Amino acid sequence: MKLRPAFHVNGFLVLLAWLVLTLFFGGAAALGYVAAAKDGNMPALIAAIAATVVVVVLALLATGLVIVNPNEAKVIQFFGRYIGSVSEPGFFSVVPLTDRKSISLRVRNFETQKLKVNDADGNPVEIAAVVVYRVVDSFKAAFAVDDYEEYVETQSEAAVRHLATTHPYDAHDAGRTSLRDGAEVAEELTVELRDRTEMAGIEVLEARITHLAYAPEIAQAMLVRQQAAQVVAARTHIVEGAVGMVSLALDRLTEQGVVELDEERRAAMVSNLLVVLCGDRATQPVVNAGSLYS
Repeated sequence: MKLRPAFHVNGFLVLLAWLVLTLFFGGAAALGYVAAAKDGNMPALIAAIAATVVVVVLALLATGLVIVNPNEAKVIQFFGRYIGSVSEPGFFSVVPLTDRKSISLRVRNFETQKLKVNDADGNPVEIAAVVVYRVVDSFKAAFAVDDYEEYVETQSEAAVRHLATTHPYDAHDAGRTSLRDGAEVAEELTVELRDRTEMAGIEVLEARITHLAYAPEIAQAMLVRQQAAQVVAARTHIVEGAVGMVSLALDRLTEQGVVELDEERRAAMVSNLLVVLCGDRATQPVVNAGSLYS
């Protein structure tokens, strides 16, 4: 079975007709009983009984009146059999003697608990995510799973755990996605949750990580590691720039014929320039009052 619209008509028209017919047949039944009580009129008694039966039937028909709120669906069952859903807002009349279950179609969000998981490198991390979803198939939400809200919560936590175990907290290799790559990780989490919740009639609109940190027992050690990695990266960048600047200076001196340097003096000049450019302290200039070779 799949989602289908249930039979429904305008509830105001049905209510108006119900009131008119109930008053008519109710009055007829009352007059019939009065006439039968006074004169013993058998045809009047039979008519009164028939009118009473009609009033009872009309009362049963009144059980089909239902109000559907905006962004809500009514899943309708007739003695256990699914006969359709009504998702249009308004006042309607459906098949009487049916069971109606309300399913909210509003957009909802759910935030997972802070989960402690080992990442792809085996480091314990704390991670949490927020999931934005809505029901798009009221039939699946009502009958495919026991409780679709609990199902979304469970699958969200499972997806977050799986995501954390397949990616490292920090990507130390080029081309490797880490948990800190927000857009890529969010898209991967959203796609996985859509696949997991489709069978429950749920559409996941967005899923994003809201909390990500190393577990407390290794947080300090990992902070030192991150700082060391940043220092190495900065030093590497400085050295690359300094080598480029030294190479450019030597090439310019040679091209413009400013000074002729042998290999030993070129090496000394390179060493001095690298010390000046790569040092983490300010250098003190020294004036050479003699010749270049003294």
